[in-house]
Amino acid sequence: MVISRTPIVLCCLAVTVGFAYGAPQKPEVEIISQTNDVNPDGGYKWSYEASNSIKAEETGTLKKTNDPENPEVIVAQGSYSYTDPEGNQISVVYTADDEGGFQPQGAHIPTAPPIPPLIQRGLDYIAANPSKDSQ
Repeated sequence: MVISRTPIVLCCLAVTVGFAYGAPQKPEVEIISQTNDVNPDGGYKWSYEASNSIKAEETGTLKKTNDPENPEVIVAQGSYSYTDPEGNQISVVYTADDEGGFQPQGAHIPTAPPIPPLIQRGLDYIAANPSKDSQ
């Protein structure tokens, strides 16, 4: 007895196609505006805005340093914003350089609590009076 596999293959194909077309489709995101400028000195400026409310921009400038291995570095400043899955608007402003690294600021970014005054006084005392062993 010979059983044709064609009906089984067609049935599996129909189920697969049915799942693909029945699955919820994510909306396509389009770029509304975009800029990208590069200066001869190495500085730059770019920005974009997407149809899903994502926005970003950054400016980079060349900075001279005292480091002979890296006599020039790029210092960047920028921002980005988007809507999180809960519907909250998230906005971040940042700087990035060779001294402080990436330094973001935003209302949603957690911050450490202030140092209690008594502990701060102790830290100030230690800084003003280093031990002889650490010298």
